[in-house]
Amino acid sequence: AEGICNITMDSNSITMPMSDPNAWATAMNNLGMPPMGMTGQQLMPDFDPNLGMMAGITPLNPMMPGLSMVPAPVSQDVPVVKEIIHCKSCTLFPPNPNLPPPATRERPPGCKTVFVGGLPENATEQLIMEVFGQCGDITAIRKSKKNFCHIRFAEEFTVDKALFLSGYRVRLGSSTDKKDTGRLHVDFAQARDDLYEWECRQRMLAREERHRRKMEEDRLRPPSPPPIVHYSEHECSQLGDKIKDDSKFPEAVRVLFTWLERGEVNRRNANNFYSMIQSSNGHIRRLTSEKSQHEKEMEEAKDKFKSALAGIVAQCESHCTRLYNTAYTVYTVNI
Repeated sequence: AEGICNITMDSNSITMPMSDPNAWATAMNNLGMPPMGMTGQQLMPDFDPNLGMMAGITPLNPMMPGLSMVPAPVSQDVPVVKEIIHCKSCTLFPPNPNLPPPATRERPPGCKTVFVGGLPENATEQLIMEVFGQCGDITAIRKSKKNFCHIRFAEEFTVDKALFLSGYRVRLGSSTDKKDTGRLHVDFAQARDDLYEWECRQRMLAREERHRRKMEEDRLRPPSPPPIVHYSEHECSQLGDKIKDDSKFPEAVRVLFTWLERGEVNRRNANNFYSMIQSSNGHIRRLTSEKSQHEKEMEEAKDKFKSALAGIVAQCESHCTRLYNTAYTVYTVNI
């Protein structure tokens, strides 16, 4: 970014005399470029690119990116160049760009804690907070007596910023003492406190998903039938009336079957159940006889319909035959 800024500043500071546009146009023509001014206007309206000294080359636009006026865009494939990082009490020197990047473990799910090794022996928690606090909010630091520590961040994405510092060489102040220098090794932590929090969150999300699915299933499930009351003298008398009613007979039979399945029959109410069963049986016999009568009437109606239809067809055929004979006779007479 600094190099791009420098290029832009140097380009803006260049002043070229434009008192003789012909000389400028001749120089650009020899390079195969269309003669254009610094502001983009065309100096020679009748420019022919084939007259240049570099014939066969597509004319270039001096205002395109990569030429002096506009800096070239930065490619996304270019590797990130690590630079020196100056902190308040230490300095971080980048690793050799020719060396391979430091190896890291496989990223565990929900990781917010990093392992930092290679710290200087004289490093303090304040120094660690100063260096890694630039990556994001730190919630806890566990420093060992040896040259490593564990840093837990508040957000998961800040771990990637901390991994960027892996391979940097740390120097405390301007000291050259070996205890004041070290090479950082940043990696995903194995023993993590946030693993339990991540598992709790996953279980909570799973519970919410199960609850959501259950609510959706309950919404799509057909409504349950109304509950059937238990046997009593009052309900028994009402059920006897419902059995005699054709519109309420199916519901009454279902209640009677439920009472029998529950085992609510005993010696005291056996007569009541017997009378209800007899009444149901009589009702079913009546319905069966009515069904037979209706089927018989249906068959008679079908026979009548068939006979009537056969008579209509016979009459239609006779009328058609008579009409045909009459028409044929008239035609013969006219001939």
